Amino acid sequence: MIHKQWENNPTIKQIECVHNDAKKFVVDSVLTKGKVYDVKNESEEFYFVIDNTGRMGGFYKEYFKEL
Repeated sequence: MIHKQWENNPTIKQIECVHNDAKKFVVDSVLTKGKVYDVKNESEEFYFVIDNTGRMGGFYKEYFKEL
């Protein structure tokens, strides 16, 4: 269960949220447009960041741009 340790991982890179208009999911309550987030892990489709709730979340890469 390595995903339980991700919050303590060093930051890989920083990304900025460019929009939080999701078609399927409600992300506007956990992501803020224009805010910079630290990437703790990454897959082909998702960035794993600590969101506005203070917990780790996986979000589609389409919501972000790399800095």
